[in-house]
Amino acid sequence: MPRRLANERLVIASHNQGKIVEIAALLEPYRITAVGAAALGLPEPDETGATFEANAALKAHAASRAAGLPALADDSGLVVPALGGAPGVYSARWAGPERDFGAAMARVHRELADRDRVASFVSVLALAWPDGKEALFRGEVHGRLTWPPRGDKGFGYDPVFIPKGYDITFGEIDPAEKYRIDHRSRAFALLAAACFRDR
Repeated sequence: MPRRLANERLVIASHNQGKIVEIAALLEPYRITAVGAAALGLPEPDETGATFEANAALKAHAASRAAGLPALADDSGLVVPALGGAPGVYSARWAGPERDFGAAMARVHRELADRDRVASFVSVLALAWPDGKEALFRGEVHGRLTWPPRGDKGFGYDPVFIPKGYDITFGEIDPAEKYRIDHRSRAFALLAAACFRDR
């Protein structure tokens, strides 16, 4: 059974400001003080895993060991079955070193051509402790891709993803609504139930 956290500092093992903002918003109701890895001067480890689970665990353990604190890492991405699951764990790398997600979205659109635009966002959250213990939680949200991109909310591939049951993209959805329905919030709900004490 995973350990439980309360009244503790927790490192968010990410240098992606969009992810940090989303995770901090999810942590807000709990008695957890979150600090980003960049604020602690922690380096970004190379994401060498072949799965979301492996990369999330790698990042969480690296931050936890370096900071001597529990650390929470997310590895997430866009999974497009018609592209063989790509960009998948390489979602950020498709944006290049400049993190140009406009170019990444255009590449997805170009490679899909007239194929099926069914897609999913996947998030795996890894919670790691300095002694090497870990807990993993996976969330998914299904939908379809659209073109051209719509909306300036969110980040990454959000402007081209329409979640099932909606007719607007994650880039158009109010952030509070997105936090309630997206892949990261689904993974976080599992994590909170297992690891956070009552509010």
